[in-house]
Amino acid sequence: MRKEIESRLINLSVGINKLVITLNKSILSQNLSEQVIRSSNSAALNYGEAQGAESKKDFIHKTSVVLKELRETWISLRILSESGIVEDRIDMTKLLDECNQLTAIFQKTVTTARSRS
Repeated sequence: MRKEIESRLINLSVGINKLVITLNKSILSQNLSEQVIRSSNSAALNYGEAQGAESKKDFIHKTSVVLKELRETWISLRILSESGIVEDRIDMTKLLDECNQLTAIFQKTVTTARSRS
């Protein structure tokens, strides 16, 4: 399960990176592109950190960071989508859906971990 989640986070980040490459060079797209790249990459990287957590408290903290970054990614994707600067609506819909699913997984993970500590 860990490797599957890791792969999904990496694939989300790579999908976003590929999408960003296709955007125009307006101030709006550049600003949001940088933001969504940082937050999606951060989610994947912090998941790796969570796997090496030194304690239950550390795991909860690092997993909470993943959740925070996924929420930020989802909002950035929504802003990009609703701003009309993304031409490939199918890819955008897939990215939004995957981000939403991962957010739900990490929300449950954090909630469960907190209830057990």
